[in-house]
Amino acid sequence: MTQQLRIKRLTRRGLLVALVLLQDFLPLLGNIPLGPLSITTLPITVTVVAIILGPGEGAFLGGFWGVLTWVRAFTYPSSPLAPLVFTNPLIAILPRILVGVVAGYTFLFLKNRFPRWGAMLAGGLGALTNTVLVLGGIYIFARTSSVASFYHTDVTALGTVLMTIAGSNGMIEMITTAILAPLIALPVRQIVIKGQH
Repeated sequence: MTQQLRIKRLTRRGLLVALVLLQDFLPLLGNIPLGPLSITTLPITVTVVAIILGPGEGAFLGGFWGVLTWVRAFTYPSSPLAPLVFTNPLIAILPRILVGVVAGYTFLFLKNRFPRWGAMLAGGLGALTNTVLVLGGIYIFARTSSVASFYHTDVTALGTVLMTIAGSNGMIEMITTAILAPLIALPVRQIVIKGQH
């Protein structure tokens, strides 16, 4: 890789990291309250990057989002639940990395024959990856009375509550990401491809 390409890549990553920081710290930008639900928009960002730049860059940005979630759980929690669950890197970091991997490879597999459907599926599966792995991680690694009381239930009913969240929050995030990812990523991807020729 030439020095010019290295600088370009670092600059691009710096801008993307800044975008994730803004989304994570500014209310209504990274998490949109919707009645009793809170919809996170960061899977959209990670999916769009994975579609445009590939699964490696998607995994990088997802990993940064995960590390940010993990560090904030110790230092500046985004909610009372964060210190209870996101101090575990298997819940905070791994799902976010896999959002970029799943979305990126899904699009790579389908881009030549079905680019729009591939981008929609990449968005849906990326968001679903985050939801299933975070909530599954909570159930496996953080099934405690403190976590259950946050959800206003007891430990025996926590699985049911988490499945309800997956079916409400998770479904809305999946549909939103599936709709927005191709609308954002495909036009930008065309510009990037033209710029490389």
